[in-house]
Amino acid sequence: MGYDSAATRARLLDAALEEFVNHGLAGARVDRISVAASANKQAIYAYFGSKDALFDAVLDDRLRDLADLVPFTPADLPGYTGVLFDQLVEDPGLVRLTQWKALERPGAAPAELSAHTDKADALAAVYGVTRETGMDALMLTLGVALAWSTTAPEIRHVDGGPERRRRLRHRAAVVAAAEAITAAVLGRAPHPA
Repeated sequence: MGYDSAATRARLLDAALEEFVNHGLAGARVDRISVAASANKQAIYAYFGSKDALFDAVLDDRLRDLADLVPFTPADLPGYTGVLFDQLVEDPGLVRLTQWKALERPGAAPAELSAHTDKADALAAVYGVTRETGMDALMLTLGVALAWSTTAPEIRHVDGGPERRRRLRHRAAVVAAAEAITAAVLGRAPHPA
């Protein structure tokens, strides 16, 4: 059986995801990644060039997956925010990865900036507002969708109770908050096409 470079690259991305989620960029070790991926350490440099570039590849890969799972619906920002909340709850590793990125490399990568400005532009077009206003609505709804995942369980469950019921109540609050943001910031009704 011959060498499968696509499989090696995929194993490296999977192993790197775990390493970066658990240790961040600075704490991640290429030795651990290569062992977990059953690959030579030099394969990391051959495929990605550096540990930083591997981090970027992992983050880009995960964000592309998120965009595929949660397509942006500017005409239904509350619905989008609810589905985004669901996915973020299901994928705590992605939330941790983005937190490490924000801590260790706070600037926006070109793809990240483009994804956000594209969404702000879509909101601006649908609601007849400026790009800046669209960005405000986007930032607020992203914060609402992330609140559960970035809050300690002891705070989320201050009164106890079953996890699922509490999460469903919070999801309803997320959608209601996104509805309020849509009304207050974007003016509720989408702009006629």
